[in-house]
Amino acid sequence: MKKVNTFLILLMIASGFMVSCTHQTKENNDATTIAMKGDPASETKTAVPIMTFAETKFDFGTVTEGDILKHTFSFTNTGNAPLVIVNAKGSCGCTVSDWPKQPIAPGETKEMRVAFNTNGKPNAQNKQVTITTNTTAGKHILKIKAMVTPKAKSLVSGAPISK
Repeated sequence: MKKVNTFLILLMIASGFMVSCTHQTKENNDATTIAMKGDPASETKTAVPIMTFAETKFDFGTVTEGDILKHTFSFTNTGNAPLVIVNAKGSCGCTVSDWPKQPIAPGETKEMRVAFNTNGKPNAQNKQVTITTNTTAGKHILKIKAMVTPKAKSLVSGAPISK
């Protein structure tokens, strides 16, 4: 009799575990199904700014050393949240940029001006401006290039010939 009672007690405990595991699995399956189907009440559209440029590259062509080249890049916030430009840094000290410091509203178009000082930079030049923003990408690159014709040098002193 003692063996039968012990067996019945163990059987009840095992049944209890099986029922509780089955119940937990059912709940997990229901949660997975909801997650896969999507819960319209909990779904929200995330507000994200998107920086869209009319162009990201510009070629100044052939220029004379000493020229200061300027180009304006136009961009639009095509996202659904304000766009913030944190920084815009040139690849060297000869390349500088000027950008809007205030947040740019969705749908708004603004400009970023880039200047390149060719003094002391003869021959082919490829420069870039790295823009840090609050977009998903976080960084955007603008590229400029030019073929810089060197200044003529004096044969006597090595100094440029004045015009």
